[in-house]
Amino acid sequence: MQTTFTEKQLQDPGIQRSNEILRNCVHCGFCTATCPTYQVLGDELDSPRGRIYLIKDMLENDRDPDAKTVKHIDRCLSCLACMTTCPSGVHYMHLVDHARDYIEQRYKRPFSDRALRWVLARILPYPMRFRMALVGAKLGRPFARLMPDARLRAMLEMAPKKIPPVSRNDDPQSFVPEVPRVKRVALMTGCAQRALNTDINDATIRLLTRLGCEVVVAEGAGCCGALTHHMGKTTESHATAAKNIRAWAREMDGEGLDAIVINTSGCGTTVKDYGHMFRNEPLAADAKRVSEIAMDVSEVLMQLDVPEGADKEMVVAYHAACSLQHGQQIKTYPKDLLKRAGFTVVEPSDAHLCCGSAGTYNLMQPEISRKLKDRKVRTLEAKQPNVIAAGNIGCMMQIGSGTKLPIVHTVELLDWATGGPQPPAMIEDFNPRSEIPRLR
Repeated sequence: MQTTFTEKQLQDPGIQRSNEILRNCVHCGFCTATCPTYQVLGDELDSPRGRIYLIKDMLENDRDPDAKTVKHIDRCLSCLACMTTCPSGVHYMHLVDHARDYIEQRYKRPFSDRALRWVLARILPYPMRFRMALVGAKLGRPFARLMPDARLRAMLEMAPKKIPPVSRNDDPQSFVPEVPRVKRVALMTGCAQRALNTDINDATIRLLTRLGCEVVVAEGAGCCGALTHHMGKTTESHATAAKNIRAWAREMDGEGLDAIVINTSGCGTTVKDYGHMFRNEPLAADAKRVSEIAMDVSEVLMQLDVPEGADKEMVVAYHAACSLQHGQQIKTYPKDLLKRAGFTVVEPSDAHLCCGSAGTYNLMQPEISRKLKDRKVRTLEAKQPNVIAAGNIGCMMQIGSGTKLPIVHTVELLDWATGGPQPPAMIEDFNPRSEIPRLR
């Protein structure tokens, strides 16, 4: 794609990077075939190619964003299926992230939009605030239908039936391996996940220590910054990301780290991009070091001696989170690990398509999100599994709100298969239609 940015414009690092990306696009349209919003809405401007045209026009002309452009950029899930499909290597993620930052700086949204985004940015990344908000949402859930705004209804409906107690495993500390140490790793405990589901981090710690890892929860680490980053709130996202970089750099410079383990794939995609995010900032060197050892939990487990298990006679429907299969290009590891542990793994049709969670997307674009969720649930249930497994808390909450089948994190099943407790969700959310056999 030909671009006409001026030399002055190209002095801006964001414009410079966007120019590189735009020039790689050849208008082929392969991305439209795998774009969830294009499939749902059928509008060219709700496809990656259409959004690229809008972004190019906005940036080249140095104009303030208009409502039309903002609407179509907001509708993007950032699922990155287009990046997997693109034959020209267009790095759409960096382009749309820059566009959102540009919009945030130069577009005044309606008051209701500004208020909602302000609330989300100041609650979701903070576990205790989020936990209190969930309590309030749970109380207000019976009145959700009375809410005039679909986004407010979605926020109330998001509240889980049970809010787990705080897990002290998320506090800064070190967990000693049960066998001779083979790795020393830092576990990213996250933010929203710590309020919504404490079983995931607990299972991750048990599994890694059982396999010979010393697991460190670093002092000062917390939210990865993804939630605010994808809202275009760059200052806020970089502030929280910087805390992680400093915390993990201290561990790297101290006793050392072999990996930074991330069990929420949406966070993993962002942490692996810290090197780019901070490329022009004082923390650039440390950010690059952090990105280089950031790993999804499945990547780490593939390097460890996960024991083979006998056939569990249990069918697991594996949902591939977009941030894992497209954002990090990790497609087979979770399935390979589950099969090695003795589970029968099946996948839904159109496994490449998003479930509609996408961070805060299900709260800000509830109608589109609901359509994507309904389709994903149908394709998963069609496989008649005993349980659904995923590698991202957002997907688990989204899909879990639309099915009676239990949904758990991949590490919970692997922990169970190697000596840990049965995932609580498989007990609490037991569905008589789909009997869950005991492990042998």
